[in-house]
Amino acid sequence: MLTRLSIRDVVLVDALDLDVEAGLTVLTGETGAGKSIILDALGLALGGRGEAGLVRAGAKQASTTAVFSAPDDPDLIALIEEKGFDAATGDELILRRVVTADGRSRAWINDQPAGVTALREIGARLVEVHGQHETVGLLDWKTHRGLLDAYGGLSPQLSGVTAAAERVKATEARLEALRASAADAAARAEEISLNLAELDALDPREDEETELAGERAVLGAAEKAVADLADARTNLGGDKLSQKLAAALRAVEHARQRATQAGVGDDHPVLVRLTSAAEAIDRTMVEAAEAIAEVDAAAAAFDFEPGRLDKAEERLFALRAAARKLNTTVHALPALRVALREQLRLIEDGAEAMTAAAREAAAAREAYDVAASLLSSAREAAAERLSDAVAGELGPLKLERARFRVALEPVAEGRRGPLGVETARFEIATNAGTPFGPLDAIASGGELARFALAMKAALAGREDQRQPVMIFDEVDQGVGGAVAEAVGQRLKRLSTGAQVLVVTHSPQVAARGHAHWKVRKADAQGVTTTTVDALDDEARREEIARMLAGAVVTAEARAAARALIG
Repeated sequence: MLTRLSIRDVVLVDALDLDVEAGLTVLTGETGAGKSIILDALGLALGGRGEAGLVRAGAKQASTTAVFSAPDDPDLIALIEEKGFDAATGDELILRRVVTADGRSRAWINDQPAGVTALREIGARLVEVHGQHETVGLLDWKTHRGLLDAYGGLSPQLSGVTAAAERVKATEARLEALRASAADAAARAEEISLNLAELDALDPREDEETELAGERAVLGAAEKAVADLADARTNLGGDKLSQKLAAALRAVEHARQRATQAGVGDDHPVLVRLTSAAEAIDRTMVEAAEAIAEVDAAAAAFDFEPGRLDKAEERLFALRAAARKLNTTVHALPALRVALREQLRLIEDGAEAMTAAAREAAAAREAYDVAASLLSSAREAAAERLSDAVAGELGPLKLERARFRVALEPVAEGRRGPLGVETARFEIATNAGTPFGPLDAIASGGELARFALAMKAALAGREDQRQPVMIFDEVDQGVGGAVAEAVGQRLKRLSTGAQVLVVTHSPQVAARGHAHWKVRKADAQGVTTTTVDALDDEARREEIARMLAGAVVTAEARAAARALIG
């Protein structure tokens, strides 16, 4: 719903801030007061044409801001987000447009810079305009099918068609994928077989490269450590050291024997020293033997298969060579092996799989045709009901010679879309004997606006509850009396649970409003400006009396105004 309209320096408007209510808001005023300026300003905010002529004389720029209540239509929210703007739940939607005196234009959506095209597309979902010179909404035939389905309450049938279309799309995509995969696999069958045979022979395992790299590092370190221990044993001397120590011990023993034979006593320093030397050499022989044994034990602790390092490196190099050849990684080789085997299976079993997929796709198409046929029948019935309903609205609106129909036209052969197999177009014939044609074939703008009102009146209460704002510009042009009364009744009915703005010269229409704006010109210091007054009940009765009486408002006109308002 439109909640606020702010206008700055547009044509004759200096500054206006209008709070817009739900229901029917009527705009009245003398001819030339500037009622159309208000609509032009709103159109500017909705992505309408921006021209330098809209800028008030002497101003640098014109601007309009339209504030809408938080959108709750999922399709509208999706469109806003698709265009790259925020549409948080509960937040107002703000459209703003600026046109400079040199004709340049800028736009914003929720204070984010926007292109005029995006502004126009979003604006078209928010507001419908039906008037003397422009009708936006019903003239777009792309909306007619959705309006017909909403009028007929065809959501269940449409949902069935949508689901069936998705099933057709999925099954046909699977069939095409099988065909493409089988064709590609068949062309590469020999290459696949050779590569698979190589991988089967290689038999790569998950994470084998990591394991081999770790084992390679450990084995390389072990070999170097064993070599170091061998050097240690060599430096210890082995048996040669034992022999030399034994020879040294014998030499010391011989020296001690000679000293004893010469009569040297046990407590003689020489004999004591020789005894100590012999004991030290004996200890050295024992410790040397222990050191050699420990080195041998340490070497034995490196228990690995001889040549295991060479084998690990050969395996690692073979895996990496295979990965390079197949343009992949060692890590991916097991999965590639499975994929190649699956491709070969597709070649062998592809015909059977494709036959099953083709049967599934054919069944999906048949199910779609049944669902689409049910929807088509429901649409034909709804089209007849809508045609009758619109026909019932035309007479009271002085369009009794006009005829209306819903033309259902099949879409291109073979297309199974989510919306069914036909388009819908609203068509009219303005006089007896004239052919049916598009809605805008009506010559008179006033007739076109009234026809739009007849359409909306027929659709009211049957469409989706998320109604756009509807604007009718002088829909009562050229009519009066009972016809104007009929126009007012339908506008009032249409505004129930919705928001309708109407520019009118008819007191019968003005009397039906929930809110009443009077547009007037004012001259101050040689400058003419357009202002808008929101009328209270008394001022509203006076304005309707003026519309009834003309220049001089009489007591009779005031009484008639009270009677009209009721």
